Amino acid sequence: MKRAILTTLLILATSSIVSARGGHFGHHGWGYHQQGGYQRAIISKLTQEQKDDLIYMYQEEKLARDVYITLGKKWGARVFLNIQKSEQNHMNAIKNLLNRYSLRVPISSNNIGRFKNEELQALYNDLIAKGKLSLKDALEVGVTIEETDIADLEEKIDRAPSDIARVYSRLLRGSYNHLRAFNRNLNRR
Repeated sequence: MKRAILTTLLILATSSIVSARGGHFGHHGWGYHQQGGYQRAIISKLTQEQKDDLIYMYQEEKLARDVYITLGKKWGARVFLNIQKSEQNHMNAIKNLLNRYSLRVPISSNNIGRFKNEELQALYNDLIAKGKLSLKDALEVGVTIEETDIADLEEKIDRAPSDIARVYSRLLRGSYNHLRAFNRNLNRR
C-alpha cells in the first residue's frame, strides 16, 4: 500500500513539473535526445519575414546545388562535384526547418534548374550561360554564388530565432569553405 502511494505521488509530482514547464512527454514539446534524456524542443513563432527567409534560403541553396550539378557535368571539375553534395546537405537542413515550422517546401529538389522564384530562375539561367563559356567562367560563377549566399545568410541570421540561426551559422561556415575552394581553383588557372 505504501509503495502504491509513493508511486502515485511520484507520478503526480512528475506531471506537475512537466505541466509547469509548459509541456508533456511525447510528441508535443518534449522529445527524447539520446545523449541528454528528455529535453524541451524550442519552437518559436515565426514572423512572415522569417518564414519568407527560410523559403528563400531553401531555393538559394537549391540554386547553388543545381548550378554545381550542371557545371560539374559540363566540366568534370572535382570542386563542383564535391560542393554539390554539400549544397544538398544545406537544402536538407533548411527543409528540416521548413518541416519543423509546418512550412511548405517551395519546389521539389528533383527538378534541376527549376524555381518558383522568378528572380532565382533568371539568375540560374544567367549563371549557367556564363558557366558554360569556360572552366574559368564556371569557377567565377561558383565564387559569385558563394559570395551571394554569405551575404544573404549574414543578413538573415540577425533576425532569425536561435534554432534557425544555428542552422544558418553552419551553412555560413560551409559557404566560406566553398568560397575558399573556388578561389583556390581559380588561382591555379
